[in-house]
Amino acid sequence: METLVNRSRPDRCPGALRPWPADDGLLVRLRLPGGHVAATQLLALLDVAERHGDGRVHVTTRTNLQVRGLPAAPGTQHLPEAVLADVEATGLLPSRTHDLARNIMASPQTGLAGGRADLRPLVRALDAALLAAPALGNLPGRFLFVLDDGRGDLLDRTCDLGFVALSPEDAQLRIGAAWGPVVPLRGAEERLVSLALHFLGVRGDGPGAPWHVDELPKPLMDPASPAAELPVSSPPLPYGPVPGGEHVPVPEGGLDRPAVERLCAAAPALVVTPWRGVLVPEEIS
Repeated sequence: METLVNRSRPDRCPGALRPWPADDGLLVRLRLPGGHVAATQLLALLDVAERHGDGRVHVTTRTNLQVRGLPAAPGTQHLPEAVLADVEATGLLPSRTHDLARNIMASPQTGLAGGRADLRPLVRALDAALLAAPALGNLPGRFLFVLDDGRGDLLDRTCDLGFVALSPEDAQLRIGAAWGPVVPLRGAEERLVSLALHFLGVRGDGPGAPWHVDELPKPLMDPASPAAELPVSSPPLPYGPVPGGEHVPVPEGGLDRPAVERLCAAAPALVVTPWRGVLVPEEIS
């Protein structure tokens, strides 16, 4: 069922090119497709935070990173070009035009333990497909892709587009709050990109344009019945040792240098989770 919302302003979800003017300075959000971040990137972002901001790296429930307390260029609410260049040097902003568009959440343990399919290649493929489509740089900053590897950990997460793996080969699409058809996992990123382009084509323009699929006056596609193979919803990942690694909680005040260095010393790549934590994998493959 569509949720009609009368918008009076454009989406203001922050990015690096569009910071949020908070009381302590500009807030910048950096998208991490699938929550994946290399230890070298996290350390580089901490350097940016110490050089220009509040000295900490913050996480979000959408598996992204934030830096607070950054300066504004004189007379603007934008980062000075030198600060933006330092952010880009971390490798966490691969495209200025797609700053807001790479919102991809995936099961944090996928490919590490459990699940019906390893979605890490699909996360990379979807991110590459988003970056390769110039029009998708216009997706609202709150538009979210959610990919559940069949364990059910993200089944209750609201999304605009996504899927739930039914087997190593197949998945059922999610179209907002509705179900779409069962499709092969191979090439599923192309289906999602096609649907995202369709959304842009029907949402209209201006400040009142919908931010989400469920706000459209008509469905993107005819809904389907949920597949019998869909998993039941599983609870949030607990903190501490878990299959595939250790889930470390992130304090509300963010990660300071000792915390970041401990995480980065433990693994060459990390996974930010939707539960304000960081999964330190036992093994990266």
